[in-house]
Amino acid sequence: MKVIVDTNVPLVANGRADQASEDCVETCIDELMKITEGNVKLVLDDQRRIIEEYRNKLNPGGFPGVGDAFLKWAEINWANLQQCDLVSITPIDDLETDFQEFPAYPALADFDPDDRKFIAVALAHSEKPPILQAVDSGWWNYREAFHRNGVTIDFICENDIRLMLNL
Repeated sequence: MKVIVDTNVPLVANGRADQASEDCVETCIDELMKITEGNVKLVLDDQRRIIEEYRNKLNPGGFPGVGDAFLKWAEINWANLQQCDLVSITPIDDLETDFQEFPAYPALADFDPDDRKFIAVALAHSEKPPILQAVDSGWWNYREAFHRNGVTIDFICENDIRLMLNL
């Protein structure tokens, strides 16, 4: 199995999301451990855009949390083809917040530009791996549009999102 990991998963694993339940934190830890133990392959972009986002929000030294340890693992293993798949994505703006691989679909026009790299990576990969999403409720309203465009979002803390959105 292969997955893309949105930044909120390691943040939750670090206990840095007040809206996340204990079950959600444990789920995020378990998902990251599957990757770092070699049971699931991580998919990243070949220019390290995703890793740079992780670096901006996590501790690259690997401590004190499981999410920080995941970042350290990703930095060490990103070019190890046994552990990670790398794909090229094509920026179409100078800020590198929009990508040729991101769907030109009206319902996605307002999707967070900072998160478009994850969608672009999923669509650029030949297997279209799922994106693990924890408690970023901003993704929830786009789930049908993603599905229609061949993107699978695995809401690993769906109950928490439903509670946040009063669903």
